[in-house]
Amino acid sequence: MYHLIVTHSILRYLVLLSILGVIYLAWEGLTFKKSYTRLHRIATASASGISQLQLLVGFTLYYFSPTAQSFWQTKSMRWGDGLFFALVHFGLMSAAIIIISVGEAFVKRETDDHRRFRILFNYFILALFIILIAIPWPFSPLAQRPWFRSF
Repeated sequence: MYHLIVTHSILRYLVLLSILGVIYLAWEGLTFKKSYTRLHRIATASASGISQLQLLVGFTLYYFSPTAQSFWQTKSMRWGDGLFFALVHFGLMSAAIIIISVGEAFVKRETDDHRRFRILFNYFILALFIILIAIPWPFSPLAQRPWFRSF
């Protein structure tokens, strides 16, 4: 299971970079009135795919996590790692990936390039904000984990 934790930790940075890339491309498209191209489709699909892969790895970890299992056995609402990972992290990250997926679906159906970029920008900024809150950064007051995990 430790390899899944390391994979989850590494994927965190790929998710953040891909989302930032889509936000930048959307901002650029809005600012400079660019056309929505194949590059934008690939970047959006990649960010969505990497995010969904991260979610699957996270669900697997959640299922086998002693921290989450302990929380559900005791149902203790005292603040700590159990409450953070069982409810806050799980719920917010799931919501963020749903927002990314819905944004991607709306962009696929939209025909106007300006609206496509607006949808991408709004949905991905919202998802990024939620993700940044829910990551257990080393400096987070909610729960802390190291910057990188090694095998």
